[in-house]
Amino acid sequence: MTKPTILTFESYDDWDVEPLEAAYKVYNLPYEGKVSDLPADAITEVEAFAFRGHGVLGADIINAFPKLGMIANYGVGYDTIDVDHASSRGVRVTNTPDVLTDDVADLVIGMIIAQSRGIVGASNWVHSGNWARNGAFPLQSKVSGKRFGIVGLGRIGRAVAERLQPFGGDVYYYSRTKKDAPQWTHCTDIVSMAEKVDVLVITVSGGPETAGLIGAETLTALGPQGLLVNASRGTTVDEAALLDALETGTIRSAALDVYDNEPHIDPRFLTLDNVLLQPHQSSGTVETRKIMGQLQRDNLAAYFAGKPLLTPVN
Repeated sequence: MTKPTILTFESYDDWDVEPLEAAYKVYNLPYEGKVSDLPADAITEVEAFAFRGHGVLGADIINAFPKLGMIANYGVGYDTIDVDHASSRGVRVTNTPDVLTDDVADLVIGMIIAQSRGIVGASNWVHSGNWARNGAFPLQSKVSGKRFGIVGLGRIGRAVAERLQPFGGDVYYYSRTKKDAPQWTHCTDIVSMAEKVDVLVITVSGGPETAGLIGAETLTALGPQGLLVNASRGTTVDEAALLDALETGTIRSAALDVYDNEPHIDPRFLTLDNVLLQPHQSSGTVETRKIMGQLQRDNLAAYFAGKPLLTPVN
């Protein structure tokens, strides 16, 4: 029996490549590759995308494949996919929710501790010989007992809040509606919440509705001792305002896993010693990536079998 044909984007681990190639005829579009570079057969044969990457999957790519009927996204966020256009073409879209919640929340906590306590700088202090030559590492900031603000109390935001409880501080959250979470304080305004907290964590989804949600006014409200942590999408923060705030001391520091122009981030970040930079690796564990790949393949299998999709977004 002839295998269905799919197009994968960027690179996959061997544990994903082998089952994909066993089930499908696979073409691949590498990082920064162009559709025009693909063989002509790929354009006419591809029926589904296994999308993995941080680039934009827009109408131009969707329209290039006349038989395309399904986009299986590898990740929970799908703001880089033009879902509205896919829907207008009758193309189904799926994602991989829930499976990466714990990893993202774990990394957020790790970044809060690492940046507050200067763990990366302290390690460099030892490696460079500064400890022996110049004595103790400069004093850092305590985590326990701090006031934490979470922008968005969805699955990931709630998981972060739960992990913060043992630190003994107050937890505030911003959301459009009050959640069933009486142990935490609901706020209806981000700026006023930022004034109350020491650490501001962003966990909202990306997309037009949250673009630039955190701007200069919020950063000023967070203040010169404040820490901003972003593990959502780079678009949720006014990046120019954030860079200005870090350079001028409007806020003390930031810990970031996401940026506007990944992986080609603004070079101003690289000159700063008050920002912890991560390479968008919040779901980057072997265990979770294997589960994500399996759910992506399960959605593909359901589509080709004519069965209900497991995690549809349109």
